[in-house]
Amino acid sequence: LAAISFGFPMVFLLISLGMGLSVAGSVLVAQHTGAGETRQAEYAASQTVTFAFIGSVLLGTVGYPFVRPFLEFLGASADVLPGATAYMQVIALGLPFMFGFFVFISLMRGAGDTITPMIVMLGTVILNVILDPFLINGWDVGFIAIPELGIQGAAVATVFSRSLAMIVGIGIMLSGSRGIQIHLADLTPDFQYLRTILKIGVPASVEGTGRALSINALLIVVGLFSTTVVAAFGIGTRVFSVIFLPAIAVARGVETMSGQNIGAGKYDRAEQANYLAAKGLFVILAFIGVVIFLVPRPIVAVFTNDTAVITEGTTFLRYVALSFGFIGIMRAFTGGFRGAGKTLVAATISVLTLAGIRLP
Repeated sequence: LAAISFGFPMVFLLISLGMGLSVAGSVLVAQHTGAGETRQAEYAASQTVTFAFIGSVLLGTVGYPFVRPFLEFLGASADVLPGATAYMQVIALGLPFMFGFFVFISLMRGAGDTITPMIVMLGTVILNVILDPFLINGWDVGFIAIPELGIQGAAVATVFSRSLAMIVGIGIMLSGSRGIQIHLADLTPDFQYLRTILKIGVPASVEGTGRALSINALLIVVGLFSTTVVAAFGIGTRVFSVIFLPAIAVARGVETMSGQNIGAGKYDRAEQANYLAAKGLFVILAFIGVVIFLVPRPIVAVFTNDTAVITEGTTFLRYVALSFGFIGIMRAFTGGFRGAGKTLVAATISVLTLAGIRLP
């Protein structure tokens, strides 16, 4: 638990650095789709795939040697460091596959198809869950022998399942059977078009990276305490992330609806989508927050039977639970800003609230 707690923020950081490319692709595809400009949407999608692959290879190659020093900087203790390092080194090498999968989801979402990525994601989750126990604990039945990889096995399962998902996703986009189509002829890097992608993508990367850096900085503070506290924090942030999946999903829906309606010149519908999402998320997440505030202990106990960790995790959840509704509002509107191409506004809000207020 403690090793994963240190590994997760670094995964988030690496993905956030390249997230801007997928956000830019999604926004460009949505706006061109809304304007009825199919050819421009397909070109935007193809170029996004190309530069996302190039960026992820560079990021993984540069990041791999710095995994251990970075985890040491975060404050990983001697008993946690080997596991966290092994986990993150596999993730760093698998970044191109993970990025490819995220780009597929973003481009399909920009075109308005959220069903196909959901089905592909479901398949990867099932595969990941099946592989995890065999790769983590090992398996030997005579004719098949899988070594015990420990926490590294969890990373291998994740990268392998995402790799298959990326291959399926690229195949779907090349066929043009669902959502958006990409063309082999359009995959040649167009560095002039890269400027268009970066204009939207860089602020989106700043938003994601700012969010990730604030979590990593927060982990430095948490790392000053015992392994029990670190493990509890890891559980708390995992519960936190699961609770906000609806908020992230709705925000992505707002991003697509804002982009397509703005592309079509229907600004009133874009506005309506933003306010409806903000109200709905506030009501739903505030209700969930109250429930978790009242009964946090059984939720933490799902992850561990260590009494001390459960006690610390319960404290964490009880403090953050009542903020859930307000974070839902923020998520909805930042999705709207991204859909409008105003990614710098979303980035400013994120950096100020997380790094400027929460961290101090």
